[in-house]
This record gives sequence, C-alpha cells and structure tokens, in this order.
Amino acid sequence: MPKLLADSGWLLQVLLVLIGTSLIYYGEKKFYRRLYPTLVATNNIWDDILLNAIHKPLIILIWVLGVSFAADIAHQAIPQAVIFTAIKPLRQVAVVGAMVWASLRYIHLFEQNLVKTKKAQQQDFDLTSVRAICQLTGTAIVIIALLVVLETLGFSINGVLAFGGVSGIAIGFASKDILANFFGGLMVYLDRPFAVGDWIRSPDRSIEGTVEYIGWRLCRIRTFEQRPLYVPNSVFSSIIVENPSRMRNRRISTTMGVRYDDAAKIPVLLQAVRAMLQSHPEIDTSQTLIVNVVELAASSINFMVYAFTKTIHWAKFQEVQQDVLLNILAIIEQHGAVCPFPTSTVYLADVE
Repeated sequence: MPKLLADSGWLLQVLLVLIGTSLIYYGEKKFYRRLYPTLVATNNIWDDILLNAIHKPLIILIWVLGVSFAADIAHQAIPQAVIFTAIKPLRQVAVVGAMVWASLRYIHLFEQNLVKTKKAQQQDFDLTSVRAICQLTGTAIVIIALLVVLETLGFSINGVLAFGGVSGIAIGFASKDILANFFGGLMVYLDRPFAVGDWIRSPDRSIEGTVEYIGWRLCRIRTFEQRPLYVPNSVFSSIIVENPSRMRNRRISTTMGVRYDDAAKIPVLLQAVRAMLQSHPEIDTSQTLIVNVVELAASSINFMVYAFTKTIHWAKFQEVQQDVLLNILAIIEQHGAVCPFPTSTVYLADVE
C-alpha cells in the first residue's frame, strides 16, 4: 500500500483523462448549441435530423470512452483488481449501443419529417410503405447489434444460430399467435389491401372505419363512432376486406313508380329523366346509365334509375343522390304524372 501511494502518477493521469472528457463534453454541447440553429435556418432539414439524432448518443459515448480509458489506466496500476477486466467488453457494448441508439433516432426523425414534409407540400405518397421500411430497417439494425454484442461478450454466433434453429420449433408452437400476426402484417405491407387513412370494412366481421395505424402485430382502426378498434393482423388473412376509399365512383340505384293512368306518358318521362342524368355535372356519363321500366307492379309501373356519381365521398354522394331524386320527382310532376301511394277502392252495390 505505501508503494502504491508513493507511485501515484496514475492518479494524475486518471484525473487528466476525466478533465479532458469533461472539456470535450462541454465543447460538444457548445458546438451543438451554436451549430443547430444555423442548420435549422437552412432549407435542408436532413442535416438537422442527423445532428439531432447523434447529439444525445454522442454525449453518452464521450463519457463512456473517457471513463473506460481512465479505468484502463487504473487497471495498469492495480493489475490484481479483477473488476477492471470487464471494462473492455463493456466499452465495446456501450459503443455499439450508442451507434444503434443514434441510428434508431435518425430513422424515427427521418420518418416524422418525411411525413410532415409531404403533407405540407400536399404530395401523394405511400405512408404505409414509409413506415414499413423504417420499421424493417430498425429491426434489422437491432438484430445485427445483438449479434455483435453476443460476439463481443464471447458467445459464438454459430452456436447461437444453431440453438435458435433447434429451439425455433418449440418457440414457434409457443408463440404461434405472435408469428401469425407478424406474417399477417407482412402480407398487409406486401399486398397493400389498404393504407393509413383508408376507409375499410369487412362483411365477415364487425369491422368498419378509418385505418390509423398499421403495425407488425395489429392495426388500429377508428370507427365512425370515433372508437379505436384494435384488430390483430392475422385476422386479415382469413376475412374479406372492402376498401371503399379506392372506389372510382359511387352508385345511385333506385326504383320509382307512376300510376297505370300515366302509362302513355312513361316514354317521354323516361327520356326526360335520362337527359337530366346525362347533363347533371356530378354524374359520370362514361359509366353505365340505365333508365328503364323494370316491373308492372300491382298498383304502379316501376322504372329503374341506375347511374354513377363522380364523387366517392360519402357526404357529397348523399347530396348528389338527393338532388337526382328531387329532380326525378320534379320531372314526374312536370309531365302531369303522379307517383302512386296505397289506396283502397270500395264499390257499393245499387240497392233498390
């Protein structure tokens, strides 16, 4: 112990390393505070993202390297201290962890800013693909980092992979639902039956609403009652999903009727209804358009009106359909015809 106290030059070296680490830390913070506002003022946002992503991981890395180098100096002075043997692997793990943290932060900020920029510029883009690529990239980075950490800690990657192959079957049976949801999410990303923002519904299940989030385990759908609906991805592999958001048109299909007393007026009436639809600004005349008699009912002659609107939005469609129906009623009235309603005729016998 006296000899150790006499030969205390290593303490000075440790102190100098820690002081140098502190100076580098404060220098990095000052540099960041000066550089970041300058980068924000430029039109290029990607350098802002890069600087913001590496700032916090870099601080952790500075202190990890500084403290670990100081510990190396102490280990050389006190070789019998076994605790210092863990410094090197821990330093390597910390370096890998800082790099992974910075990468994941960059991916997250990249996704946020890309979505924000595209929406601000009102550009069409596939939000689902962006999120899928970012999630896949993040997952790949984490897996690679874990393999590197295991190799650093002395575990054989070949052994880990072999163990994974043997235990994969048991794990697969134990987590079949998780795997089913994962592969269901993968199919959603690849097939793209719907995307974030689409209105979907399923005739097989009570699922209808707007897609808010597509993840690897489940999708979040906002119903028309504004309630969140969480659907496991495995469900989408076994049900029929309708995507009304991708319709080209909406259909108007209704049946109108006139009295038998107005049978002579029907040809002119149908021609007028057809002309009204063809000239209507919200009717797509390139699609099927039918105005024909379809039934001789008990108390009316029924004709079908079949057309498609240009809009696919539900609220606007209701307005267009209402205008078409009111126009048909006006045409019937203009031609002196009458829509029938339930009536009863009573014949009284002459009583002498």
